Amino acid sequence: MGQRSTKENKNIYFTSREDCGFTREAAVEKLACISRSRLEKIEYDQSKPTPEEVVTMAEQYRNPSLCNYYCSHDCTIGQDHVPEVKEKGLSQITIEMLATLNELSGNKDRLINIVADEVVTADELPDFMEIKNNLEKMSLVIDSLNLWVEKAIASDVINTESLKES
Repeated sequence: MGQRSTKENKNIYFTSREDCGFTREAAVEKLACISRSRLEKIEYDQSKPTPEEVVTMAEQYRNPSLCNYYCSHDCTIGQDHVPEVKEKGLSQITIEMLATLNELSGNKDRLINIVADEVVTADELPDFMEIKNNLEKMSLVIDSLNLWVEKAIASDVINTESLKES
């Protein structure tokens, strides 16, 4: 195995390759669809990867968060519409989910009152926006849980074959 780079400010594609122990040459062999010079340009931020390249890197590097990173940072549409999902531990995700569920549970009756007439009035708007923000928090927590599961499957923490058997 080659030496680890001492370059500072490595991008996520660079660190993901290194984290799985691949030299650039080994990565190119695994990636097949990306040349060495192309990979180097992506890793040094001289060129943006294509969605297909990111999917291949995510699979080969066993890092599904690369897809979310690409969508939230490199894709011009996603930058405005896809929030970045941070990797978190399962216990932190669970606590955030329960806290958000508690907030939403308290807002359930208020939401019913607001939307019953199909109109959000000026006096209802602050409460409606708070509920909307809590729903967005829940969406992010769910995305974090999905990312955790994808990462656990990719790193064999969760064995999908044993799930099929049960």
